[in-house]
Amino acid sequence: MALIRDDSPILEYDTAREAVIMPNRDEGYEFAAKAVFAFLGGAVERYVTERGGERVGRFVTMTKTFPVYKVRRDGREITLCEAPVGAPAEAQVLDFLIAYGVREIVAVGSCGALADLAENEWLVPVEALRDEGTSYHYLPPTRTITLDPGPVAAIASVLDRRGLPYERCRTWSTDGFFRETPGMVAHRREEGCAVVEMECAALAAVARFRGAVFGQLLYTADTLAQAQGWDQRDWGLASVPLALELALDAVSAL
Repeated sequence: MALIRDDSPILEYDTAREAVIMPNRDEGYEFAAKAVFAFLGGAVERYVTERGGERVGRFVTMTKTFPVYKVRRDGREITLCEAPVGAPAEAQVLDFLIAYGVREIVAVGSCGALADLAENEWLVPVEALRDEGTSYHYLPPTRTITLDPGPVAAIASVLDRRGLPYERCRTWSTDGFFRETPGMVAHRREEGCAVVEMECAALAAVARFRGAVFGQLLYTADTLAQAQGWDQRDWGLASVPLALELALDAVSAL
């Protein structure tokens, strides 16, 4: 075990596996190994209400409790959980899910377009630029993290079977929603980032540190690629119901 020091605190890394507070809180939960982690608003609750599911746990925070459900897809048990927005919060919930048995994860949610992409386009990230802080507490510093090939292939296969066009892409994961300046957007676009979101790099790092595999399905919502600046469009809301179905099919296929 070693504590790697640096002048910049965010670049300091401890190789120790045990922390003072661990994600297993001795609740005795047993979650299905396959999981969908959904950044889709109320879609998880609607799915469970309409299709059926069993609440098998919960993650309690000071502001909100996140129910954890077990659903069935193609005869397989799948853990289904709503994800909070923001890398620190979402990493806590994912770390908790992994602590109780989750091993194969497909996250699903929206992203902002940096390239000339229409709303409701499908994307499969193969690499995420680590411009958020959380991933640096799970893995040593690198500029990007490559996503696991198994989930990437499963997501792509589901899109292919449905006849849905998509792009594999590099995504920019950032904590600074209100610091996506014109200069930084141009810089990220120049280094090959097609979209921007707030979670992919952090979740990939948590999964890799804990020995799980992770992939993400994205759909375009707002855009930062227009000459006039930002356009929220309709936030990609038309994609939400299908996005959850695709993620469930993809993790089932893993």
